[in-house]
Amino acid sequence: MAHESIRIIHDEHAALAAMLRSIGMMVERGPGNEPESFFDVLRAMLFYIDEFPERLHHPKESELLFPRVARLAPETTEAIDRLENDHVKGESAVRELQHLLLAWELVGESRRVAFEKAAKQYLAFYLEHMRLEETVILPAAQKVLSDADWKELDAAFATNCDPLTGKYPRDPVYDRLFTRIVSRAPAPIGLGD
Repeated sequence: MAHESIRIIHDEHAALAAMLRSIGMMVERGPGNEPESFFDVLRAMLFYIDEFPERLHHPKESELLFPRVARLAPETTEAIDRLENDHVKGESAVRELQHLLLAWELVGESRRVAFEKAAKQYLAFYLEHMRLEETVILPAAQKVLSDADWKELDAAFATNCDPLTGKYPRDPVYDRLFTRIVSRAPAPIGLGD
């Protein structure tokens, strides 16, 4: 039986993976002849990661999903410990990436390599994080959690409403952010080149 929270987690992971791939493509291409647009959209993309996955998605996993799975499927404890550590490091890692991007933009080419290296590491880190959740934690959760657990998880994750999943109306508060990302970022996340 597919639970709503599992669908939401998969949708959010897919949106985030698309965002990460788009960041990677942009970094690979570089600013070209449009540095203002390049830095603007990368700042918006990193802000999205800081604002949505870090503040909405991860806390619900850490507070609701992981403790239940760890209690009922102790064989997942090592993976959960790693994922929790990732959650702790993730927020500071995206902020460091934002800082390195700003340094590249304001100081110039001498800061480019540091950003590119950190971005590559961050993208690999985050994609592996989501892979571990989807291949270890979610299958274990489906085996061990009760209907009552799923009811609570489904209700909690339903409040996320990440507009980049394409499943929810755009939030007027973040409309400018999503318009900027979608209109300027390359596919798979946006309509830009």
